[in-house]
Formats: sequence, C-alpha cells, structure tokens
Amino acid sequence: MTAQRRMAERTELRVDEWEPTRRTLHMWLQIVGKIRMINADPVNHWWHVTLHVSPRGLTTGPVVDAAGVFEIEFDLLHDVLVVRRQDGRSESIALADTTVADFYAALLAICARLDIDARIHAAPNKVDRAIPFADDTIHHVYDPDHARAFWRQLVDVQRGLSAYRGGFRGKSSPVHFFWGAMDLAVTRFSGRPAPAHPGGVPNCPDSVMVESYSAELASAGFWPGAGEEGAYYAYRYPDRPGYRDAPVPPGAYWDDTLREFILPYETVRRSSDPDALVKQFLTATFDAAQGDDRWG
Repeated sequence: MTAQRRMAERTELRVDEWEPTRRTLHMWLQIVGKIRMINADPVNHWWHVTLHVSPRGLTTGPVVDAAGVFEIEFDLLHDVLVVRRQDGRSESIALADTTVADFYAALLAICARLDIDARIHAAPNKVDRAIPFADDTIHHVYDPDHARAFWRQLVDVQRGLSAYRGGFRGKSSPVHFFWGAMDLAVTRFSGRPAPAHPGGVPNCPDSVMVESYSAELASAGFWPGAGEEGAYYAYRYPDRPGYRDAPVPPGAYWDDTLREFILPYETVRRSSDPDALVKQFLTATFDAAQGDDRWG
C-alpha cells in the first residue's frame, strides 16, 4: 500500500464536531454489544463482549446461540444495521436521525422475529448518566459522514495495533472494540496475577473491573474522546515506578487525569511517517511497562 493511500485513509474528524453522532452511536453500540454479551460463552477479561472492525463498519461477528448462529453488523458504508441468521433470514434498520429509544424498540422486535435472546440489562455502562435505552429520547443524531469517518479511523488503528500484536509471543488479546468506553484496544499480559482492581467506574459493577484487570497487563488502543480528533493511548495495570517517564516520541505525553499515555490522532495524521510514529509510541510504552522483566 502506498504512503499516499495510507495518508488518504487518515480522515480528519474533530471530536467537538461529531459529538452528537458519537453519543448516539455509542448508545446503539452498547445495545448491540449487550446482546452479544448475553448470548456468547464467557471468555476471560470479558473478551466475549467485544465488537470487531469489519469491511463495512463494526460487527458482533458470528455468535452461536440455541437457535444456531447470528450476526449483527453496523454497516456504516450503507448506513444500515443488519441482523443475519445462518438460515438466510435477515432484517435491517436504517441508520438515520433516530432516538435511542426507537432504535432499541426496533432492534428488540427484529430479535424476537429472528429468535435472538435480547433480554439485556437495558441501560448503558461506563457513562455518568445511564438513561435506560427505552427512555432515551435525548440522543438521536446520526451524521453518516461522521460515522463513516470514525470507521475509517478504526480501520487505520486496527492495522497498526494488529502489527503490534503480532510482535509479541506471550498472551495477548485480539484487537477488539469495547463498547463500554467506545475504544479499540489490544492488551499484552506478563503472566502474573494483579492486585484486585478498586472499581468505581460509573455504572459498571466492580466485579467487571476486577475480572478485566485480574492479571498484570499493558494495554494500548484508540479512544475517540481525547485530543482534537481522538487519540491513541497506552497504560499499565498495576502502575509501576518510572512507567510514566517512558521516552515516548514527540507529540505524545503522560496524562495525569487519565493515568495513561496519550498520542493525539491529529499528531499521527499530520506526521511525515504516521505508521512509524504509532509503532514508536506502542513500543516505547510497552518497553516501559515490562521494564527489565521481559514478558512473553
């Protein structure tokens, strides 16, 4: 792939400009993610709840349930949510300016017709104000161009995180999308247990955080709520002395509030060699995370 084509894929998407769509899409993603969660077999660190970047948007991937296999995909190229069954049945919802309440009701009806269990905890997690989905008429904005630009960001980030994941021989998560915080992430593990996480995340049971962080880890990813256009991040759990002093590349920095390293997406997008900058950031933060005790 040429450098010119890769640069073209790095689309400018300012956080403040697409916030209304981001908040609506976040709630829709939580609904779909919860349906996956209650139907999928549990996997350590809650890996079974995640969504995945697809050639058209974001998908549950194949979920095996009592009636066979289903998939729910946000096709952000064509502005439609598609629900598919292995027997050929499928239904869809047009993605447009729609309240969370109406989207939730429409998806419940489709799930009932396609024999998909949708008896979820029907309120969002990891947000300060957890409006039940059936009552949420506040979030209703969907700008197709903003949604597609976000997906293009995720495709770009997926490539960099996948290359990073492939360079580690120890236990590593897939590159996957956590709908709770709306971030694309990959995590490496040292193989040692970690102290119990203190919890305290808004509208998220402490037990979820305890399981998620039950092992010593170094996580990296992309979150669309930091920087001017979203940001790469990296952190370690538990923290270790000297970690925050990692020699990260110019433009990256340690954020005391988030307690993680941040590399703004706009810094990457404007770089003369974006791929090299991302690799340098991921490598530097992981080297600091493992220190002299080499992982994997």
